Amino acid sequence: MANKLDPMDLKQIISLHLDGFSNRKIGVTLGINRNTINHYMQQFKSSEIDLKELIELDHGGLEDLFPSKTTVFNPRFEALLGYFDKVNLARNHPGFTFLHHYYEYQSSHVSPYSYTQFMEHYRRKYAKIKGSMKLDHKAGNEMLIDFAGTKLHITDKETGELVPVEVFVAILPCSQYTYVEACTSQKREDLISCIANSLSFYGGVPTAIVSDNLKSTVTRSCKFEPEINKSLKDFARFYNCVINPTRAYSPQDKALVENAVHLAYQRIYYPLRNMIFFSLKELNKEIMTLLEVYNDLLFQQKEASRKELFQSIERSYLKPLPTSQYQMKDYRRAKVQNMGYVYFSPGKQYYSVPYRYIGKQTQIHYTKNMVEVYYNHDRIATHSRNPTKGSYSTISKHLCSTHNDYKQWSPEYFKALAIKQGEGVLMFIDGLINHNAHPETAYKSAMGVIQLHRQYGSERLNNACQRAWHGNVFKYIIVKNILENNMDKEQIDYEEFNQTKNHIPQHNNIRGAANYN
Repeated sequence: MANKLDPMDLKQIISLHLDGFSNRKIGVTLGINRNTINHYMQQFKSSEIDLKELIELDHGGLEDLFPSKTTVFNPRFEALLGYFDKVNLARNHPGFTFLHHYYEYQSSHVSPYSYTQFMEHYRRKYAKIKGSMKLDHKAGNEMLIDFAGTKLHITDKETGELVPVEVFVAILPCSQYTYVEACTSQKREDLISCIANSLSFYGGVPTAIVSDNLKSTVTRSCKFEPEINKSLKDFARFYNCVINPTRAYSPQDKALVENAVHLAYQRIYYPLRNMIFFSLKELNKEIMTLLEVYNDLLFQQKEASRKELFQSIERSYLKPLPTSQYQMKDYRRAKVQNMGYVYFSPGKQYYSVPYRYIGKQTQIHYTKNMVEVYYNHDRIATHSRNPTKGSYSTISKHLCSTHNDYKQWSPEYFKALAIKQGEGVLMFIDGLINHNAHPETAYKSAMGVIQLHRQYGSERLNNACQRAWHGNVFKYIIVKNILENNMDKEQIDYEEFNQTKNHIPQHNNIRGAANYN
């Protein structure tokens, strides 16, 4: 059924026809469907009134001859409009496609319209009021990323519980080459891992990575200048690209990746609906299989697939990947202690820094393999990460014991404190410091031993230190145990400490040292 035109449109059609324009060209010029032009031209000819006379009529006269309302009934068209009501109700359902509903319409109607006409009539009935701008995407310029709103699941082998997992989606807008990966969460560690995996999948790096305003991406959301978190900034620096969050509440800024998520529902979620997976590895393996098929599908109008467009157009515009693998950095603040070390709280270890920074507030940048200490944005120390809790990682040139111009918290400082509690305490502190390759690593233990006098008194502490010294055991916990168990009150048996007699009795089944060469 043709559209209804007002008298002004009718006069324009007649005028252009008299100027020699074809019906097709009139339609293109006025933006009116060619079938509508054909419909009215037939009416003009059947009216038996000359076209020059028609164009001279006033609006009222034209409306009388060609009323805007028609009594023509087209059952085929009315059936299509009725079906559109059903289509429109399903628009917001995940995985919705017009093609699915067209096939359903085609199979249930005797004389269906073509898919092109199906879409044309739908858009006329449900015209979009809000306009949008078509964006031109340069090859290699951007990668759009997002997390799908609907989660997938893996199954716990022990309990059978369904564990929800997030789904990360990335797309290169020019070729629309898509990457999909399931991950544990949307946290910063998982996000960075997914982005790194997507760049490896593409084999190159775009100029910018466009993300949503996720908490794992921005520390402070802003419409004009969002603040990117430090870990993601460091990631972008490593890959020589930039992170560019979209405006808040503006999904149109990354419409292609939003569309890619909906396509993932259709091409990946739906085929996986009846499958069971017990690990992320199994799930991602199946996702990659389906993703390969999806990227190989031909576009309807371009006669090429996403993969073909990527390889022929976009791949050469991507920057090369770094030669080494990225390790995510995290950050902690720490004050340099008097012994010249910073305490690294995530690993419960100590790392040395140059002695001149004692008392200064520093920032620790760390990965799973390295620990770097910064003061006022200058790196002052670098250490390999030590996995042992309570350990000291030391660079000798950092320590104040190698310099005579720094006296606080030195061996002499602790000996001066120890002598106030007694000779036994002094001997123990001297032995404690001398038994460590780096005196600084003994300072905290030394301070702990000396401060035990507040709880037990100087006399008992002196006796406990003498007992530990005679046993040649220089540990804070030993002195504390002696005091807690009142062993300092017992008389010291010097013969027991000095005896060299073997405590293992003679026996025929005991082998000598010669058996262990």
